Amino acid sequence: MTILKPGGIIGIIGGGQLGRMLAMAAARLGLNCCIYNDEANAPAFQVTPLQATAPYDDRIMLTGFAQLCDVITFEFENLPADQLSYLATLKPLRPGVKALALLQDRLSEKRFIESLGLRTAPFAEVSRAPDARAAFAEIGGPAILKTRRLGYDGKGQAKVVSADEAAGALAGFKGASCILEGFVDFAFEASVVAARGVDGLFAAYDPPENIHENHILRRSIVPGRLTAAQSLEAKTIAKKIAEALDYVGVLAVELFVKRDGTLLVNEIAPRVHNSGHWTIEACACSQFEQHIRAVAGWPLGDPRRHANAVMENIIGAEADAWESLAKSGALHLYGKREARLGRKMGHVTRLKPKA
Repeated sequence: MTILKPGGIIGIIGGGQLGRMLAMAAARLGLNCCIYNDEANAPAFQVTPLQATAPYDDRIMLTGFAQLCDVITFEFENLPADQLSYLATLKPLRPGVKALALLQDRLSEKRFIESLGLRTAPFAEVSRAPDARAAFAEIGGPAILKTRRLGYDGKGQAKVVSADEAAGALAGFKGASCILEGFVDFAFEASVVAARGVDGLFAAYDPPENIHENHILRRSIVPGRLTAAQSLEAKTIAKKIAEALDYVGVLAVELFVKRDGTLLVNEIAPRVHNSGHWTIEACACSQFEQHIRAVAGWPLGDPRRHANAVMENIIGAEADAWESLAKSGALHLYGKREARLGRKMGHVTRLKPKA
């Protein structure tokens, strides 16, 4: 079992804001990070001198990258699993390829959730127009057609209210394999961010309530409306998933909270998560430090919350108001050069004493 000493190098595939905050957390522990990103000027490049720019399927560059690192992780899941499998033959990869490959595909993800006896929205595989019509007839409407792969922040999905719309939406995705999910009339959304170490020990943060606007997370509130019993159930769900995947690192489980209090698993993210950003200020050990600890083979940190928190994303041109935002709370700007519509440019976290 590889355990990094201070001075060791963690390779991170992906150079976005999550990679940036992971590298910053690693530096605090005396660990170094080498960032591999497919485009230059990545936000994470601004915080570490060890970096590589090349396509994610460049075996020569991946080999050289692996030679620099003691252990490798990733900051987003839309990566070629075969290339990560190759990296795993060179250096320890945490979390492993099993989790990545399974969770990249929404159909295999849903089937995995069901296999654990956990609840999810009704779903059906859709590959052709007749599948779409049959799935809609079975599930009913409204429903959500989603591509099985890729897509985030509302991309790659469409709400449909008839069999004809389902078939039309499938055509709009230009042959991509999809799933149809039944629409969930939920009271609110929540998530649980948790970690599992190389020793199998587990730690979970308090689940926040999440509010979305235009399919993008707007804010996470801790504590939210989850009861103590629901919070415990959410953590139990995350533990069951992490253990079944033999997971090492931080993962997030997105949940629908139905009006009767039932928790449904919506999606699983095999990485640190936007809804866990509040942990930087509100916990002694943030989700980013926790992930670094886990992949480095260190003991997990204490996930307990010492303050109430509201984390709000800064989206697009909202970042232009950085001066007023800096007065309102703990400001994090990600160093992105262009403020595009719907692009997450940073976040701000506001704390209050725990009641």
